[in-house]
Amino acid sequence: MIPAIFASVFLVLCVYAAVRDIETLTISNGLNAIIAFLFIPAVIITAPGWDVAGAHLLAGIAAFAVSILLFGFGVFGGGDAKMIPGVMLWLGPSATMPFLTAMAVIGGALALTVILARRLVPADAAPGFARETMQAGNGVPYGVAIAGGAVYAIPFSPLLSSLNI
Repeated sequence: MIPAIFASVFLVLCVYAAVRDIETLTISNGLNAIIAFLFIPAVIITAPGWDVAGAHLLAGIAAFAVSILLFGFGVFGGGDAKMIPGVMLWLGPSATMPFLTAMAVIGGALALTVILARRLVPADAAPGFARETMQAGNGVPYGVAIAGGAVYAIPFSPLLSSLNI
């Protein structure tokens, strides 16, 4: 029961980050901090063992290093580069490849969709929540791809697999 509550909170935070990213093209530091720091009580309360907790922590640290590097090259925005390590804390190493694969596929489809939508729909005609995303020259709300990858990878995570989606 308690692992399912933590998994549900993680899922809700990821979806909320995606929605905020569509609206504002930003993922706040506070939201990323909540995602990352809630991992601590989740690991303590669910007590998966030091080996699992350590592996999840190493996955988060590795994701942080890679994300910061990609941010430096302009591949990700700052919020995206901070959300990915927070998500990887929860998912752990066993869910890394499913997460990255799903995130890449969803991100590619998202980028294509945004490019086509910007060509076909005037920014003024876009719904209010998507106006920022529809402005020419703005980035793609990659938080959507991160959240989608996280949702896909949940069953592969020993910490989160208690939530069957």
